[in-house]
Amino acid sequence: MAGARHGHVPPAQVSLRAPEPAPSAIPAAPDYSGGSLSDVMPSAAAALGVPGFVDGLGLGDRVGALTGTAVTHVVVLLVDGLGWNLLRANLDVAPFLSGLVGSGRALTVGFPSTTATSMASLGTGELPGVHGLVGYTFALPGVEGVLNALRWDRPVDPTQVQPQPTVFERAAQAGVRVTHVAQRAFDGSGLTRAALRGPAYGGAETMGESVQATAAALATRRPALVYVYTGDLDNVGHIRGCRSSGWRAQLGHVDLLAKDLHAVLPAGAALVITADHGMVDVPPDDRIDYDTDPALSAGVLALGGEPRARHVYAKAGAGPEVLAAWRERAGDRLWVLSRDEAIDAGWFGSTVLHEVAPRIGDVVAAARGSYAVVATKNHPREARLVGYHGSLTDAELLVPFLVAPAGG
Repeated sequence: MAGARHGHVPPAQVSLRAPEPAPSAIPAAPDYSGGSLSDVMPSAAAALGVPGFVDGLGLGDRVGALTGTAVTHVVVLLVDGLGWNLLRANLDVAPFLSGLVGSGRALTVGFPSTTATSMASLGTGELPGVHGLVGYTFALPGVEGVLNALRWDRPVDPTQVQPQPTVFERAAQAGVRVTHVAQRAFDGSGLTRAALRGPAYGGAETMGESVQATAAALATRRPALVYVYTGDLDNVGHIRGCRSSGWRAQLGHVDLLAKDLHAVLPAGAALVITADHGMVDVPPDDRIDYDTDPALSAGVLALGGEPRARHVYAKAGAGPEVLAAWRERAGDRLWVLSRDEAIDAGWFGSTVLHEVAPRIGDVVAAARGSYAVVATKNHPREARLVGYHGSLTDAELLVPFLVAPAGG
């Protein structure tokens, strides 16, 4: 059952990743057992008394120790693109968050370190090999091309692609008032139905509206779980770069949102702040162009994933040749593994379901350092971005887990 595999993990200020390996080595998988994004909602549900979940992150004990009361309401704010390393490097523009970092900790997200995969991990409490949203874009057996999991651009039922029950569904069944606060365009979207189904939807186009919708969702004597999403920081990072003045300015707005959400918490409530991935800026000279390199496209049926985490689907019988070509072209710029190697290395978690395995590329390429594999002809807008994520570096994998009880 969701959350049952998670034991208590004490707060720690340590990296959840081993040092970056030599170019020829297979990088370690994210340390899912050390505390991951998939632990957040199960911990919140357990703290609210929902049967069948374990508070692996110690949320209830922590709030109780600080306030002397049991947790009755939890607000989880997910800040798209707020990596742990980025937050710590920019605390001067985030005074509210900076006050929480000392008692906070880093969690790891799953691989690929991207929004669709992380949303499913957050919503289900499962790792990518079980929930099956294995990337930004990925192939589905029997479906032509690749599914874009953010736009949900293929006629496939989201509940069939991701059939695992969500934490939200189970919490609602147990009597918790569950609410999702985000832009109205996401209400009923494919990704929402696949990864986050179950809550009532509180549409909010601005940060101020998000605070109002959250306050309304908390106005109940029942236990309440509110999930709040904000995506502007990620947008600025993609377009301007995560080292830009625009990114720092947007972090200041996120800080105000977190402070305002904390201000509307009733007694017994706690605000949890986390993220779906970090980000790195990719210089022009570090971009490998798939569309202009025949060696990379030879034998390839479809290119999936995203620039820092590619799923490469080979034509029938061409898998070994595609793997060899990508390894030869990558040098020390990419980690290039076969599907079986990536599964055996635990990149997608300790369990990869039989129906999920074919969604993973015949070849999986994860970017090292500041490199990326773009496709300038087929995806020109994506190729012009500055900030990217998806790979196995600490800058992308590590996200904050910050807790602010009401009145604290």
